[in-house]
Amino acid sequence: MNESISKLKLLFKDPNLKQKTLFTLLIFLVFRIFAFLPVPAINLGRLRVLFAQNQFLTLLDIFSGGTLINFSVMALGLNPYINASIIIQLLTMVFPKLEELAKEGEYGRFKINQYTRFLTLPLTLVQTIGIYFLLKNQKIIINLSLLELFSFVATMVAGTFILIWFGELISEFGLGNGISLLIFVGIIGRLPIVIARTAFILTPEMIFNVIIFLILAILVIASVVFINEAVRKIPVYYAKRIKGNRVYQGATNFLPLKLNQAGVIPIIFAVSFVLFPQLIGNFFLYSKTKLVAKIASFLVKFFSPTGFFYNFFYFILVVGFTFFYTIIVFNPQKIAEEIQKYGGFIPGIRPGLATKEYLEKILYRITSVGAIFLGIIAILPVLVSKITTIPNLVIGGTGILIVVSVVLETFKMIEAHLAMKSYDKFIK
Repeated sequence: MNESISKLKLLFKDPNLKQKTLFTLLIFLVFRIFAFLPVPAINLGRLRVLFAQNQFLTLLDIFSGGTLINFSVMALGLNPYINASIIIQLLTMVFPKLEELAKEGEYGRFKINQYTRFLTLPLTLVQTIGIYFLLKNQKIIINLSLLELFSFVATMVAGTFILIWFGELISEFGLGNGISLLIFVGIIGRLPIVIARTAFILTPEMIFNVIIFLILAILVIASVVFINEAVRKIPVYYAKRIKGNRVYQGATNFLPLKLNQAGVIPIIFAVSFVLFPQLIGNFFLYSKTKLVAKIASFLVKFFSPTGFFYNFFYFILVVGFTFFYTIIVFNPQKIAEEIQKYGGFIPGIRPGLATKEYLEKILYRITSVGAIFLGIIAILPVLVSKITTIPNLVIGGTGILIVVSVVLETFKMIEAHLAMKSYDKFIK
């Protein structure tokens, strides 16, 4: 605890970190102001009643940063951008040209980000039109003229792209990953409302259940921290080398393989996908075509956030995306080549192909543990909510996962910066 406080003090003593922190907080402030600027022609009273009756929309609001319940100009949040990112990353694995582009360093990342933004536009348009018809069917929005409808769509699209811009500004000039931090701020901003709603429905009989939940929440936080920090160290030996008249002593190093290489990304990706079927169902629930309305009703019931199939697919998606993202961020082939290039070897393992296969085997084993753990933690709040009969706690679980992971990643970035500063003293 004292160590964390001392690091926070150093955060404001270092001019560069202080500037980054203040810039990030400024973007957070602007984001929260935008979250309370509602789009005209929306009946906010009826909208809040709809949210109170629909747990799916409340969960969606969490990942829009609390902007959906106010139906602000940023009501869609980062969902279209996250979906576009997933699609682009999947296409990268399918198309060799995109894969080559992703490996081209700064230029490749710039082009990939550009393609992601291009794809975000049609996804934003589709979601905006879908939400318009959903709200129209619920009589939350009045009939709009063609010009008013165009203005409504343009405002929603602009709001999403401004939010993406905020995320990129934080990533470039602020602390940590901008997109993750904006989702984090949205969840934190909604926590007081979730707590107030839980307190409102609280009865003397439920106090014991709340205590059980709080204990489980502490255990979940501790478990997430442990899994995120857990590392498998693989020893790498470097033989003696002769260069000219000098003999360079061999060294021993460790290759750290994290139990959870992907961090918070699998959860964000999984939520974006698992919410999609019910989102489509809600859009077409009031269709005049009976078959379409029946299919939509089936999707809404089948993928209810408290239902079995929603949580089953959520678990599978978290596990799948953990493996998918780990393969992207950690390349055993490249690591094996780098070790061989510098004359290194893993004890008992031949350099080259054998090293690559060994790393893959270890990586898949530890990732299996991390992925299953994340999947269980993701669906655990629903199980606890069923036992404790406190519905608002369903939303809290996924939020805890994201909040804890983002805080850990941000603190690691701060620690890395402070470590670099301490090394700079020796260089000078």
